[in-house]
Amino acid sequence: MFKLSLVLVFLIAFSGIDASPIKYHNPSCSGNMSATDVDLVHFAMNLEFTEAEFFLKASTGKGLDAFNATLAKGGPPPIGAKKANLDPITNRIIEEFGYQEIGHLRAIADMTGGIPRPLLNLTRENFAMFMDRAVGRRSNPRFDPYANSLNYLLASYYIPYVGLTGYVGAIPYLVYFNIKRISKPKQACGGSFGGGIGSRRSNKALLYERQNEKVEEYGGVTVAELTNEISNLRNELGMCGIKDEGLFVPLWLGAENRTTSNILSANPYSLSYDRTPQEILRVMYGTGNERRPGGFWPCGANGRIARMFLDERYHGNYDACSDGKN
Repeated sequence: MFKLSLVLVFLIAFSGIDASPIKYHNPSCSGNMSATDVDLVHFAMNLEFTEAEFFLKASTGKGLDAFNATLAKGGPPPIGAKKANLDPITNRIIEEFGYQEIGHLRAIADMTGGIPRPLLNLTRENFAMFMDRAVGRRSNPRFDPYANSLNYLLASYYIPYVGLTGYVGAIPYLVYFNIKRISKPKQACGGSFGGGIGSRRSNKALLYERQNEKVEEYGGVTVAELTNEISNLRNELGMCGIKDEGLFVPLWLGAENRTTSNILSANPYSLSYDRTPQEILRVMYGTGNERRPGGFWPCGANGRIARMFLDERYHGNYDACSDGKN
């Protein structure tokens, strides 16, 4: 436990997002890799854990372990998640999302055994670093996702959509029907219904209603403008073209080139964008490099796929954080 505590102190102090230009490393955009169905859904559990903890703690003040103590499989508790100052309607919606994430985790764990929860950095400082990087300047006062409903919805905009594109990217590589079944509720039948369902659609719709509101921390930047900047950052980190769009897009990117509104981000055929595991790691680490952890997963993600990409120099810290249970 002492070893784990030392590692956490080190990570919190030194694993912030580097604001310098991304150093390209010949990124791969192919999802074709040596991975089983179980490997793919285990990788997705990293995102499920992140969403579950963020939604549950913000809405109920309690994390995943308070509702189901077995799903984390000994993985460390998240850092920084706390009860958010949400209005009653937003709180009810986010609470429902949290319970649904528990169900998703149970479905995967019951069928495949699951993986340990990775260390999650859900601190306001981490969210502020991502937001600052998206906007290109430091927030003042510092951006706090737990301060109010608008900030929380903006923070939520960063994480769940990444998970959606990951499921869409995984579906073509799944072989067994039973594994496909547990993946489909998250991404609406392999992307054939466009930009996804559930928390992704609701979150973006709620932000759309507030599109012209100013975000105080960024001195006049509107909600719509900030969603565009967040999407641009995820595209930059993913390094594989446009996989992400804000509340508004140029007409040539809108559905059938007839609208600039963009509740459901989708490709020219109005099918969901997809991301590979490598792209997701780049975005969630915030480093633009699937081999260098940081951001929301400071010790790296769990599962065989994530470990396959993790640079050897980080294995020591990773094993300490996960207590070697992965």
